[in-house]
Amino acid sequence: MSLLCVGSVAFDAIETPFGHTERIVGGAGSYISLAASYFTQEVQLVSVVGDDFPTTFIELLNSKGVDTQGLQVIQGQKSFFWKGRYHNDLNTRDTLVTELNVLADFDPRLPASYQRPDFLMLGNLAPAVQMKVIRQIPVRPRLVALDTMNFWMDTAMEELNEVIAKVDVLMINDEEARQFTRQHSLVKAARTILAQGLRYLVIKKGEHGALLFHGNEVFFAPALPLEDVFDPTGAGDSFAGGFMGYLASTRDIGFNNLKRAVIYGSAMASFCVERFGTERLAHIARQELDLRIRAFVELVSFDIALV
Repeated sequence: MSLLCVGSVAFDAIETPFGHTERIVGGAGSYISLAASYFTQEVQLVSVVGDDFPTTFIELLNSKGVDTQGLQVIQGQKSFFWKGRYHNDLNTRDTLVTELNVLADFDPRLPASYQRPDFLMLGNLAPAVQMKVIRQIPVRPRLVALDTMNFWMDTAMEELNEVIAKVDVLMINDEEARQFTRQHSLVKAARTILAQGLRYLVIKKGEHGALLFHGNEVFFAPALPLEDVFDPTGAGDSFAGGFMGYLASTRDIGFNNLKRAVIYGSAMASFCVERFGTERLAHIARQELDLRIRAFVELVSFDIALV
């Protein structure tokens, strides 16, 4: 089934305790579509870049089955650029440079072939942009997921609430869940968020895993302990791509299958952090993915006798 992905395709410059990069390809749309491509060959990408963006990356996406008709290339303008520095714990970072460039006036346009997707993943963008995408889709997809961040909670809360009312799944991290609800308990925060009409809520906890909420049911997936973690940039977007790509491939949107989707999403995030940018995500063998999923299963499997 088709999966429509909307998000930035951009340049990043990253500093971590383990090294640094100059301009490399990043952006939510890049990570989401790459991760999803390992599960379904019906991935459609909506984004915008300048004429400085490398055609080699677009060709890489195409080679993995990602349809880039919806990727606008604006002549005479530059692509979005972000530079950041991560602290030693890799959970906190400082933004050093943000250049919106083409993203400042991004007006998403869906080709006719994109307007009836089975699944929709709205990557982290301005809520107004996310709403523009929703309004171009005449028939509601089977499942609509939304990723957002605290910046939009600070600057566009009303618009954000309007978009949330149109989606089935919200993906945020634990800090954002607490800010959104003013509840310290994530269980209470989840109950408050789900009361807005959402079917599912995913709360990402970085190196501590992810929580999936549905009604009164909760599922927790730990993060896989890794020997090498170079760059957490894009991990949340890779999670979203794996999560939605798996659901699109299985066509099952029940709670039990979403549990499996959380594991597949977590696996893609674990690959992402092993190299800078999209480097690792672009080259994953099927056997590696199968072994990674098995490692997650073994991590949480145990026998216990209740007395």
